[in-house]
Amino acid sequence: MNLKTALLDVHRMGEADCLTVAAGTSVVKLMENAGGAVASEIQRRWPARPTIVLCGPGYNGGDGFVTARHLSAAGWSVRVALLGSLDHLTGAARHHAELWHGGVQQLVPDVLDGAELVVDAIFGAGLSRPLEGSAAETLEAAAFRGLPMVAVDVPSGLMGDTGDVFGAVRAVLTVTFFRKKPGHLLLPGKLLCGEVIVADIGTPGSVLEQISPITFENDPCLWIESLPRLQNGGNKYGRGHALISGGYPMTGAARMAARAAARAGAGLTTIAVSPLALPVYAAALTSIMVQPLAVPEDFECLLDDSHYKAFLIGPGAGKGEETRARVLAMLETGRPTVLDADALTTFADDPLTLDQAITGPCVLTPHDGEFQCLFDPSGDKLTRTRLAARRSGAIIILKGSDTVITSPDGRSVINSNAPPTLATAGAGDVLSGIVLGLLTQGMEPFLAASAAVWLHGAAATEFGPGLIAEDLPDLLPVVFRHLYEKK
Repeated sequence: MNLKTALLDVHRMGEADCLTVAAGTSVVKLMENAGGAVASEIQRRWPARPTIVLCGPGYNGGDGFVTARHLSAAGWSVRVALLGSLDHLTGAARHHAELWHGGVQQLVPDVLDGAELVVDAIFGAGLSRPLEGSAAETLEAAAFRGLPMVAVDVPSGLMGDTGDVFGAVRAVLTVTFFRKKPGHLLLPGKLLCGEVIVADIGTPGSVLEQISPITFENDPCLWIESLPRLQNGGNKYGRGHALISGGYPMTGAARMAARAAARAGAGLTTIAVSPLALPVYAAALTSIMVQPLAVPEDFECLLDDSHYKAFLIGPGAGKGEETRARVLAMLETGRPTVLDADALTTFADDPLTLDQAITGPCVLTPHDGEFQCLFDPSGDKLTRTRLAARRSGAIIILKGSDTVITSPDGRSVINSNAPPTLATAGAGDVLSGIVLGLLTQGMEPFLAASAAVWLHGAAATEFGPGLIAEDLPDLLPVVFRHLYEKK
């Protein structure tokens, strides 16, 4: 995958630093570059003002000393407060502390007096325990006073690998280095990072090939080369035929999914429904075809038709034996299948049967509640989606404002472009339809899932406030146009 948007966990970031040092860039130089970058970003956003830099006992604290020195050299009034003693600093952190000649105070809440800006350089992403003592008290006091805070790497107390928060307070700006961490994008940590800037401190991009990242921030550069394109001389059959199992009396979900599949590029889209539901679907749809199913065997006949390239079941389907049987029948074909909503929860009492039935390309699109019906909900979001994908053999889209898309091989994408307006009924049904539309055109499932989630967020952003789910499909053409123009 494109390494431009790779996310590095704490272990891989440590590997990147080691490889950089081995290639000839010293830790002292990396720290100088990091602190200098933080100071530059601060000066871009604020005029000179009284600033307190809170330093910890490790490399993050060393970055803080460099930041203080650069700001002071630029004419700022800067003080430094240290957690612990100068005698406990070692290596590059000690080197930079000795270059600071402005005095050092003990890190306690009183050091905030007179400050108008706080730089949090106490602990970085590698902290593995909750904040406590004077560090926690000082940060809490800064938040209580409403002082703007700049975090170095991550807000202290935010776990870089998981986004878990143990004492961190909100920063208005976070400056991190080389690549973001998963914790910058995962909840609840993403809510505390403010604006996130990734600074170049001299780490060569080539190290990424050696450390093989498997987590990425969702971005078109990951999948745009695989995005289906219209071809001169092509026809609707070449773009594939999508089949959706429609429910009753909840008909709106499947209808929105169908329109999303068509807008995402499926050449033809059909909803299979009971005769009782036919008038509702037929009256509400025009370019979407509606196929009545008089007897159960009619559905099996549809699945035998090789013109149908991908399937979706779940939106509005209802839980029960009919939905269960249709899911298993779809999966038995080995063709790409999207399972959402009721198609997932109907297996809550027997998830192993679903796992065993997934032998071909399959995308599951649960929200947290549906996920808990099938998989172990414990652990951070990345870990539990990876375990679920490995166990089931499916691509998992675990939805939320920090949606995670994971492949059975462990590759994961964290989405960051979803606006809060997507918290509206039916938005998930539209997402499953977009996935279906891309799969119908032959897009590889993991990339299709990642692209669909990004397109979904971009469409919502395009509309703005007042969004309802019905708006989303008709916004996709604008999003596609912008993508193609950019490309």
